[in-house]
Amino acid sequence: MNVEIQRTDKEILIRVSADTDLTGLQRILDYIRFREIASRSKVTQEQIDTLAKEVKESWWTKNRDKFMK
Repeated sequence: MNVEIQRTDKEILIRVSADTDLTGLQRILDYIRFREIASRSKVTQEQIDTLAKEVKESWWTKNRDKFMK
């Protein structure tokens, strides 16, 4: 597999062969996008932890009946 990376004034181009696993590639691109957004964020780790806890609790409240029978 041949990978080529090229930087222009406005973007970075990454070329991979057409038989590359698109699911895996999408996960890598999602992670890169996440890192790009996170690098500009002013949120604290404590705020992130609080939000994560709230999301988990909300998910469990909505879905517990599926697992507790």
